[in-house]
Amino acid sequence: MKKIMTFALLSILTLSGCSALEEVNSSLEYADNATEYVNTVKDFANEVPAMSQDAVTNAEARANLEKELELMKTEIEEFDATEPPQIAEGIHEKIVSSNQQLSDGIELYLNNIEKGQIDPKALDDSEMMKSIDNITNLAKQIEELGN
Repeated sequence: MKKIMTFALLSILTLSGCSALEEVNSSLEYADNATEYVNTVKDFANEVPAMSQDAVTNAEARANLEKELELMKTEIEEFDATEPPQIAEGIHEKIVSSNQQLSDGIELYLNNIEKGQIDPKALDDSEMMKSIDNITNLAKQIEELGN
């Protein structure tokens, strides 16, 4: 009887350990993906203002800007579809919320481009750039997931 109880206890501990290990691996994977996404957002924030400036007078630059904006919308959708581990749900919700604002800002900017209304100065103070700041400010919390 003691052997059966010991075996049962060891089995439970082993299964619990596997679950904990899966959670750790999932957290690390999510932290890596989220960090990569934040870096993509930072790159976008660094490139778009100059692209917007060039797009005012250059049709090719305007097409490149539209392409970059559409690409960022795709990145947003892909990240939002990511299933976070339980420990990262709060951070993920914050990013998704900021992503919605970023996506809305991108859509508004694309509509303005379509109407021929490209204003690089308006971009600096836009909700789009504020959303980017919100996302990049979460980088520290994401980094802590990986530790």
